[in-house]
Amino acid sequence: MRASKIAAAILGAVVICGAGDFAYPGEKQATAKFDLGKREYDSKCAVCHGSTGVGDGPYAELLNTKIADLTTLSQRNHGMFPVLWVQEVIDGRQSFKAHGPREMPIWGLDYLAKAGEANLDFPYEAEAYVRSRILALTEYLYRLQAK
Repeated sequence: MRASKIAAAILGAVVICGAGDFAYPGEKQATAKFDLGKREYDSKCAVCHGSTGVGDGPYAELLNTKIADLTTLSQRNHGMFPVLWVQEVIDGRQSFKAHGPREMPIWGLDYLAKAGEANLDFPYEAEAYVRSRILALTEYLYRLQAK
C-alpha cells in the first residue's frame, strides 16, 4: 500500500513538473506551442474558407454559395469583432431564420458527439467541451482579422 502511494506521488510530481517537455539526450526539443484554435480551424474550416480565411479553400468552387471572407468580420462590423455572433454561427445549434438557409456545418453537434467519445471513462461536462472548442476557434478567427 505504501509503495503505491509513493508511486502515485512520483507520478503526480512528474505530471505537475511537465514530463511532456522531456527530451532524450541528443534530441532537439520541440519548440512549437500547441494552438487549439488553429488546429480546429485547419481541421474544420480551412477546407472551405482556405488556410488564410479569405474563402478560397479547395471545396469553395464546389459549393453553390460564395464562401465568406473571415478576415473581414471586424471591418464589416464597424471595426468590432462580433464574438457572440461568430460563436453562434460556428455552433449552429440555434436556428437563425432571418439569416436564410444554413449551408455551413453545425459544429456544435459535432463537438457534442466528440465530447462523449473523448470522455467515456470519467465524468465530464459535454457543453464545456463544446464551448472550449468554439471559443478557441473564435479566438483564432479574431487573430485572422485584417488590420
